[in-house]
Amino acid sequence: MGIETVISSIAALFIGGVITWVIIVKATNSSREKILREAEAEAEVNKKEKILQAKEKFLHLKSEHEKEINARNVRIVAAENKLKQRETAFNQRHEEIQRKSKEVDAIKSNLTSQLEIVEKKSEDLERLRRQQVEQLEAISGISGDEAKELLMESMKAEARSEAMSYVNDIMDEAKINATKESKRIVLQTVQRIATETAIENSVTVFHIDSDEMKGRIIGREGRNIRALEAATGVEIIVDDTPEAIVLSAFDPMRREIARLALHQLVSDGRIHPARIEEVVNKVKKQIEEEMIETGKRTAIDLGVHGLHPELIRLIGKMKYRSSYGQNLLQHSRETANLCAVMASELGLNTKMAKRAGLLHDIGKVSDEDPELPHAILGMKLAEKYKEKPDICNAIGAHHDEVEMTTLIAPIVQVCDAISGARPGARREVAEAYVKRLKDLEALAQSYPGVMKTYAIQAGRELRVIVGAEKTTDKEAEELSYDLARKIQTEMTYPGQVKITVIRETRAISYAK
Repeated sequence: MGIETVISSIAALFIGGVITWVIIVKATNSSREKILREAEAEAEVNKKEKILQAKEKFLHLKSEHEKEINARNVRIVAAENKLKQRETAFNQRHEEIQRKSKEVDAIKSNLTSQLEIVEKKSEDLERLRRQQVEQLEAISGISGDEAKELLMESMKAEARSEAMSYVNDIMDEAKINATKESKRIVLQTVQRIATETAIENSVTVFHIDSDEMKGRIIGREGRNIRALEAATGVEIIVDDTPEAIVLSAFDPMRREIARLALHQLVSDGRIHPARIEEVVNKVKKQIEEEMIETGKRTAIDLGVHGLHPELIRLIGKMKYRSSYGQNLLQHSRETANLCAVMASELGLNTKMAKRAGLLHDIGKVSDEDPELPHAILGMKLAEKYKEKPDICNAIGAHHDEVEMTTLIAPIVQVCDAISGARPGARREVAEAYVKRLKDLEALAQSYPGVMKTYAIQAGRELRVIVGAEKTTDKEAEELSYDLARKIQTEMTYPGQVKITVIRETRAISYAK
């Protein structure tokens, strides 16, 4: 009984499950069909919307395309109208050119006929002129070319005579005025620029506190003094002079380096070869810095600006150079001031003149091309460091090595001579001075026709008197030129030498 009940229950459950599954399947199929129908309806709606959007876009593109076609057609019509107008204008211009061409042809034919008439008349006139010339030649007895030459010679002689008279009058007047004015300017310049002169010596005396220091400076077996002389290039003289050592050298820079090095060594107390070499190198760097500072200070004092750093260094280096005993920096400063005063008197550029005066001897302190004259070397340095052509020419021409092309060049030359010619400015050994004067006179005496020679103004002028019967005026000019060139190539001298050749003709008679 119990088993049957269980079996019947299980069977009932199974049948109920099957019926439930069948119901669920039927419900699912109906919902799926409903979803499919709804999806198909929605897809149909979307399809219609897309078709409508495509149609609208097509219509929009079609309208834009039609607008563009219309605009292009309008442009084409406008271009066709413009071409038609140009064609019309071209046709009109072509017709006008043809008309003017016909007029030109008519004028050309007219001119040709007139030219033929003129040529014919010109031939007639030429024939008449030849006939008249032949008649004149027959009457005068000379040809036309001869008459022309006679007339030209007569006119040339008359014009030359009048021109020479006029030129001589102008030159005499100009010389009188120029001499007065030049003397006034030079005197005023010299008086306004009054500087002290101090001649550089070739020795420096170094003072020490006691004679014991002499032995320490000499060192064991003289090793210290030898090291000091080798490092500085200065001869050190230690003698019986109390509390003094003499430094001898022609180079002021070397003497200054030796003096400063000795001062530091004596102050420090440590004196041995290694220390000497160290101190000398240090002093050399100190002197180099001092040169740059001196150059800058000089440029500022003179108001010369914009100089290249290397030129400033060379200006400072002038402090340790001398020319015939005259300090080169002092000479250059004085020359610059003289140039400025003289340029202002003449109405020229004072700044440029002062700049040229300061740099005129820059070639003396350069280490490049020592075989070149210092004026040429200075000119090349100025060109290298971008100085103006006027200043370069003034530097190169102040000893007449190159031709003067500016008004500043003669001013620099004159002011250089004034600075060097001041009494006491330069030193020269008496024997060498007398020998130079004798050599000048002997050189002039070696030329034929020379009667007497006189070297005057401390050898800066040579006057040569020649015989009037042996030498012509032209030969006197050639003699002056040859003497100048020969003195320049064969002799050494400060400044410049003026050569004056005098040829005098005297006519003497007695009334009895």
